[in-house]
This record gives sequence, structure tokens and C-alpha cells, in this order.
Amino acid sequence: MHKRYLILEDGSIFEGKAFGATLNEKVGEVVFNTGMTGYQETLSDPSYCDQFVVMTYPLIGNYGINRDDFETIQPPISGLIVKECAEYPSNFRKEWTLHEYLQQKDIPGLANVDTRKLVKIIRQQGTMTGIMTDNIDQIDEIKEKLKETKLRNDQVKRVSTVKPYVVPGQGERIVLVDFGMKHGILREFTQRHCHVTVVPYNITAAEVLQLKPDGVMLSNGPGDPKDVQEGIELVKGLIGKVPVFGICLGHQLIALACGADTHKMKFGHRGSNHPVKDLKTGEVWMTSQNHGYAVTRESLAKTSLKETQVALNDHTVEGLEHEIYEVFSVQYHPESSPGPQDSNTLFDVFLEKVNGGMIHA
Repeated sequence: MHKRYLILEDGSIFEGKAFGATLNEKVGEVVFNTGMTGYQETLSDPSYCDQFVVMTYPLIGNYGINRDDFETIQPPISGLIVKECAEYPSNFRKEWTLHEYLQQKDIPGLANVDTRKLVKIIRQQGTMTGIMTDNIDQIDEIKEKLKETKLRNDQVKRVSTVKPYVVPGQGERIVLVDFGMKHGILREFTQRHCHVTVVPYNITAAEVLQLKPDGVMLSNGPGDPKDVQEGIELVKGLIGKVPVFGICLGHQLIALACGADTHKMKFGHRGSNHPVKDLKTGEVWMTSQNHGYAVTRESLAKTSLKETQVALNDHTVEGLEHEIYEVFSVQYHPESSPGPQDSNTLFDVFLEKVNGGMIHA
């Protein structure tokens, strides 16, 4: 392994060893994930599009990569940063090492980095842009380039399906809008025998309603929700006409469509250990999360939305429900993949709403 470097926009330089794909130079937003397991699902989560993901758990790759736990076919992650990359994983499902998989998917990795120090910088200063490179001979030019770099804002367009497709079933007819959908969401509906039509992010409300859905699911996805104007207009056209359930980005789009606001968080929530309290029951669920934006609580006062759940770590909005129509959402990932399954029953709650309050068999 040769040397590889990460340079942050504040001028910090982290030196480590290269693994995964070969690299000249790559730019991305540097974020961190606090999960101890689930690195395969993290790598393949479309919500990490254009991001360098720092894993806070020190040993990554120790159970390898298998054929079953992918959340998308082509991972859009920009790079992976770890303390230690396991060279000799051991697990009965292992098909490839982490290094081999990143090579196949042209994703650069950086190992032997002081990830504690790196995460501390992000927590103190906030999420920032970084450059991963194998050559820092022209370090002043790299730093200047980094200052001038503006990240793209078309992530949803790049990770969404281009054409609709159907996953047949005998149950409820669900339209699943793909803003960067994790396959775990699709699995939850197929396990419940739903007939699922997956559609692109830029579909119109009229086109969705022509499909005669029993309910509409708004998926997770990357980036700033305000950049997804097509999704906001879609939700406006669906509210009051069909039950709607939103996850992560879908949650934020529902808020914006109803007149609320969103804001960028200092360093976001990414990991599988985030506690959320249900304001109706008082229950606390451990949840899987991946988002850098949140709904602004103060903006809910002028809408028909009410807050239903709250994050216990930083008190951000985690759940919403429309006061009139069958529309609700959560900021976290009830499909897990990876993470705890405390909130998995929300898919059943959605199907009950689809069925007019009748318990789903």
C-alpha cells in the first residue's frame, strides 16, 4: 500500500495508506458514521452520494463483503476512510475483501488514519469539503483549489432510477418514489406482499395518480431537500388524494411541501445508534440514520403538520404527521439495513392507513 492523503478545507492534512481503487485526486464532503457494523450497507447507501465517509469504529472490513447486504448496485460514495482495513476477513458469507470490492467499484479508500482526531475536527467545525489524493507535492495549489470548489447539487438526479419498474405482488399497490432508495425499503414492502411500482424522482403527481396507487412511499436520498423542487411539487399534488409515508429525504420534502423549512445541520446524524422518543407513547427507539439536513421546528407553527417524534441527542425533529390527511414521515430509517429494527412496524402502520385503519393481515 502506498501513501494517500486527505486534505480538509480548513487546511488539515491526514496521511494514511491507500486501499481500494487507484486515485489521482477526488473531492467530496467529509462526514462520519458511528455504526460498529454495517459498513457494506453504508458503502452502498445512495444517500452518501459525493461523500467521503469516515467510520468511527476502528476496525472495518473484518467480515468482508457478501452478495446479500447491498443497498444499491452501484455505490455512489466518493471514498471510505478508516483506522484499520482488515486484510484477512473471516465470515461464512464472505465473497470479497473490502479492498477487493472497492477496487471493483472504483472507490478509493484511506486507512491508518487517526479517525478520532478527524471526527473531532468535524464535530467542532462542522461538515466540510475534502480532497483525497496520492500526491501532495503541490499542496498550496490543492488547498487553493479546495477553497474554490463547490460541490454539485444534482445528487438525487444521479442516483434515482431513470425509468419506472414493477416488483409484482398480490397485496396493496404502492408507488415508491426513488430519490436514492435503499433496497431495504423495497424488501419491507415485498415481504408484506405489496405490488410495488418504483418511479423516478421527477415523476409528476398526475402521473403517480394515473397508476391508481393505494399509497405512496417517498424514499430516502442524498443532498439538500430544497434542491429537489420536483419532489416538493410532487408531494403538494399528492396530499389529500392518497396516503403518503416519507423516510429521511421524503420526510423533509413533506415538510417543505406543507410550508415548513429545513436547515443544514452542523455534522448530521449518520449511524445505527440514534435514540428517538415517540411523543405520543413516550417510547424510545434506537434508530438508523443518515442525513445532514433537518426540519426546522419553529417553522412547523404555520403548517398543518405536528411533530410526533424527537431526537434525544440534539432534540431535532424526527417525526411528522399531517393533522388532516393521511400523511406522515420519519427522519430515520425504519427499514434499518443496517441497524436496530425497533421502528420496523412503521411499514405496518402505513399499510393500516392505506387500508383505512384496518389491521393489515
